[in-house]
Amino acid sequence: MGANSTSRIKSIADLDRAVIKCTACPRLVDWRQEVAITKRKSYENEKYWGKPVPGFGPADAKLIIVGLAPGAHGANRTGRIFTGDSSGDWLYKALHKAGLAKIPTSKAKDDGQELIDTRIICAVRCAPPDNKPSIEEKITCAPFMKREIELLLPTAKSFLVLGNFAWTALISQLIELEFEIPKPKPKFAHGAKFEVISPQGKKFKVVGSYHPSQQNTFTGKLTEKMLLGAIKTARG
Repeated sequence: MGANSTSRIKSIADLDRAVIKCTACPRLVDWRQEVAITKRKSYENEKYWGKPVPGFGPADAKLIIVGLAPGAHGANRTGRIFTGDSSGDWLYKALHKAGLAKIPTSKAKDDGQELIDTRIICAVRCAPPDNKPSIEEKITCAPFMKREIELLLPTAKSFLVLGNFAWTALISQLIELEFEIPKPKPKFAHGAKFEVISPQGKKFKVVGSYHPSQQNTFTGKLTEKMLLGAIKTARG
């Protein structure tokens, strides 16, 4: 099953299974599998996941965190989003401090980590070369994101968006879902926030944060205090 047949999916569990089976983007399939075979030297004795990565967190989440895509040696290795790399170290530590994660680390799928009232999803589900999916790949994968949001809407109250790519992707999906969006479209910035309204009249908060990538955390563009602050603002 590819992303375009998601309308028939009725549960988060079924969506996760469909994501894992997807082979719709040849370049991404080749890349994720190549990385899983060649590996990084420090992980040479580990078996890589090497497949699309589903969302993580309960199906009745109140907070939806939106990221870009799996990391080549993080989620593409471990099979859990934001797990096994420095971005994940930052995110789960902050989520734990905010009372939204059971433990402060996320190292492997069997490490006992659980999210509380929170689910993490991604705009693209396969690790892309140089962390840059093509426009066509974004479009091909978008129905997974749209359907996951739809399935989470009954309990969701807010979105925390990590980075400009995810910000743009989320706004596109909310427009597809016929949400009322402020005009002009809100621009991404750390701490940016706005409200959207579903066709049923339900209000949701959207909050932006810089992505906890090494590029941002090593340079001090994003600090632990800033990330925790954005999480707390989104959580309400």
